[in-house]
Formats: sequence, C-alpha cells, structure tokens
Amino acid sequence: MSDIAQEAWRKYLIQLQVHPLRTKAITAGCLAGCSDLIAQKISGVKRIQLRRLLLIMLYGFAYSGPFGHFLHKVMDIIFRGKKGSKTVAKKVLLEQMTSSPWNNFFFMMYYGLVVEGRPWGLVRSKVRKDYPSVQLTAWRFWPIVGWINYQYMPLQFRVLFHSFVASCWAIFLNLKARSSVAIKAA
Repeated sequence: MSDIAQEAWRKYLIQLQVHPLRTKAITAGCLAGCSDLIAQKISGVKRIQLRRLLLIMLYGFAYSGPFGHFLHKVMDIIFRGKKGSKTVAKKVLLEQMTSSPWNNFFFMMYYGLVVEGRPWGLVRSKVRKDYPSVQLTAWRFWPIVGWINYQYMPLQFRVLFHSFVASCWAIFLNLKARSSVAIKAA
C-alpha cells in the first residue's frame, strides 16, 4: 500500500473513531454518488445529470449512512454478548425481514418522487409493479452480504462494507428504475 493510501486510511480510521456517524454518512454519500455516476454511464447518458447525482448523494448522506449506523448499533444491543452462527443467522433474518423491505421501498419512492420528480400516482403504480421483483432479488443477494458483514466485519466497519456493497446494489436499482421509464417512453 502506498504511503498516501496508508495515510488516507489512517486519517479515515481516526475520523471513524472520533466522528462515527458523520464519517459513515459522508462515506455513504460518496459511495452512492459513485454508484449513480456508474449507473448513468452504463445506461448511456451522454451528459452526466448533476442534479440526479447530487440527489443520490444526499440520499446516501442523509439516509443510508445514518440508517446503517443506527441499525448496527441496535442489532448489537438486541444481540448483546451473543456470538456464533445461530446469532449471525438471527441478525441476518431480522435485517432481511425489517430493514431490507423498508430500504428498497424507501429508495424506490425517493427515486421516483425526488430524483425523477414524478407525480405520486405514477410512482405508486411503479413501486406496486416493480417492488416485488426488487425485493425478491434483494432476498437472494443481501443475506449473503449480511452474513459476511455480521460474521467477519467489526462493528465500526459494517456500514462501510454495507455502503460499498450497497453502491453496487444501487446501480442495479438505478438501472431497474431507468429501464422501466425507458420502456414506458418507447
């Protein structure tokens, strides 16, 4: 690892320790922005939509980073002192039955209403149509991520790991949202 990267990582760890919520929020916002930039490029946008990019970054900063911070704190309170595979499985199951459906629903609503600026009726019908397949796909993907996160990641790195994987997931959600819009426009 280069000296610059080592120094940056050292400073990041200090910020994570001194200001955990702020650091996780900023990290989630930056990763959300990167995922949207990639999604825009993959979807063939000729000119980057800066407003969309900033709104996705706002979502990561204001919602997903803080949500993850508090989710993992609550999980550690609920399962305080418990270790082992059964505890990890219970954490993954609880997360998949509660926060996973909520986060996917909330992202789809935010994307339609705020990012795209679509009317409530259109967003509601789109969520009604697409949400089941998005959530079923999430239940195939996120339990593995949750298992790795709870089994191997220390508490202070869980939001970072989750945010990194979520940036890949957001590319999928962005492309899913964009493809539905493109099909309706055609």
